[in-house]
Amino acid sequence: MTALHRLAFAALLACSAAAPRAQAPAAPRSGPPKVLHMYLATSESSMDPAVASDLASLQLMENVFDPLLRYDYLARPAKLIPNTVTAMPEVSADGLAYTFHLRPGIFFTPDPAFKGRKREVTAADYIYSLKRLYDPQVKSPWFSQFENKIAGDEQLRKNFSYDQPVAGLQALDKYTLRITLKAKDLNFLYYLAMPATGVVAREVVEAYPGQAGNHPVGTGPFMVGEWKRSDRIVLLANPDSTAVFHATPGSDPADQAISKALEGQRLPRVDRVEVRVAEELQGRMLGFLNGEYDYVEQIPESMRDMVMTGDALKPDLAQRGIRLHRFTPLQTYYMWMNTENPVIGGMGKEKVALRRAIALSYNAAEDVRLLKKGLAIHAESPLPPGAIGYDPAYRSPVRYDPALANALLDRFGYQQRDPDGMRRDPHGQPLTLVMSSEATPGGRLRDELWRKCLNAVGLRVEFKSDKKSEIIKGSRLGKVMMFEANWFADFPDGENFYQLLWGGNVGRANYARFDLPAYNQRYEAARLLPDSPERRRLYFELNQLIAAYNPWVPLTHPISADLTQPWLKNYKRHPVEFTQWRYLDVDLDNPQHGNAASR
Repeated sequence: MTALHRLAFAALLACSAAAPRAQAPAAPRSGPPKVLHMYLATSESSMDPAVASDLASLQLMENVFDPLLRYDYLARPAKLIPNTVTAMPEVSADGLAYTFHLRPGIFFTPDPAFKGRKREVTAADYIYSLKRLYDPQVKSPWFSQFENKIAGDEQLRKNFSYDQPVAGLQALDKYTLRITLKAKDLNFLYYLAMPATGVVAREVVEAYPGQAGNHPVGTGPFMVGEWKRSDRIVLLANPDSTAVFHATPGSDPADQAISKALEGQRLPRVDRVEVRVAEELQGRMLGFLNGEYDYVEQIPESMRDMVMTGDALKPDLAQRGIRLHRFTPLQTYYMWMNTENPVIGGMGKEKVALRRAIALSYNAAEDVRLLKKGLAIHAESPLPPGAIGYDPAYRSPVRYDPALANALLDRFGYQQRDPDGMRRDPHGQPLTLVMSSEATPGGRLRDELWRKCLNAVGLRVEFKSDKKSEIIKGSRLGKVMMFEANWFADFPDGENFYQLLWGGNVGRANYARFDLPAYNQRYEAARLLPDSPERRRLYFELNQLIAAYNPWVPLTHPISADLTQPWLKNYKRHPVEFTQWRYLDVDLDNPQHGNAASR
């Protein structure tokens, strides 16, 4: 057993010393340590909750830091439950004030910044952590979720100081936190379940100026044991973890089995998680098939035939005990068009007609069949199935119809053509669309589909390849004409998708720079309502405005095909949370586990 294995095993034994919620201590487990083998699809950037927003970093931080609330692992639709608090918050009659009672006995993992003290979490720590989102030096990408929402936060925005009192952030005593809003926000509690609001200690942040993301010190079920940037990360079971499993299973027998196995159990269930950065698609798949990873999520479309025959797992893999799980993430792929761009933007009839024709040219069936290999469904609106507010009966009035697209362009001034048959603009000038594209094999395949669709209606398109990070940076500045993007829900409510076209988010997530008063008014009215017939009527009208002005072409919602090894236990994808690591277990007695390739 290596030194790191011994450390992880000692941490597990130490867990029995502090049983949360009056649970009996977990019995010490004998035998070799249980290890999960995971991968990250891209390199992590930081492990600072206030700073990092990339998927890889969020996956790690979710396991190291503790927000006030979490999601029930099994409840569908997604439901919030207490995490570091004794119960869901008490809410004032006017819906503005939320009072949380922290569970005593939650400790940060050790760090030299604590000077040998065992450091307990207090209400003041959560206030400090939320203030960091406002710190102009931090430049948090999560600031917009809280900006102008907490009572008195204008003081932080005018003259920031961590010692500046804020009316809406109060520690009533050591373990009691009250957050007061300026106006009702029915989704506010979802923000308090995001990794960005995980609690950090002021001593640690100040001990490593500007480097807090390199010194992750949290209270979550895991702590960082080894970190080789962009290569390998080892998470160890936190010996002071107070997490205990409670969930609400539905009628699915698999969910009920997970609930029976885990109810009341200490988390995490494994001693360590070994994580590698594996950016190459084929390497990830081959690694899984060789037993190097315990699961693989969202099989790449290009490798579907490697593991599936039709809609089923290949027989030889099924015989090995590998399991196939189908899951529809809260995710939407869309192609946005810059409504301020001089070529494609504007609200005049000829510019709207151009964007409408582009939308009509998109062949969704070919996209799903050829590019997505059947692992997607056509998107009728921004909302994916499973999102709160999704209407399964809604059908967009803008559908694949190249004949109509051609007629529309002819009618609104695009009838003149170049010698090669490509259309000119209404002033007789050459017309070229420029679509940004990722320089990847998948990006090139998408380019060819768009070229085929657009050329079929006489529109010339050029593709400008770059890294996605650079494209997004240019998009926020309004320098990109068109780009195909996707959005994965921060929280399960429909608002999280419709805000992508709200005028207040221009320069942020509203890459289309769409700022239509009729849309803004309906969005702002809908966000004040719970899921109800009135809000669904507003969502219908938002969908119709998107179809009328075409800042987006809604493309697809992916269907994720996930694979798990026969020895992996308690696996279930969650629609919002990024990982399941705290819940997963490994059956060391499974013969397939013993036969797995050396890892």
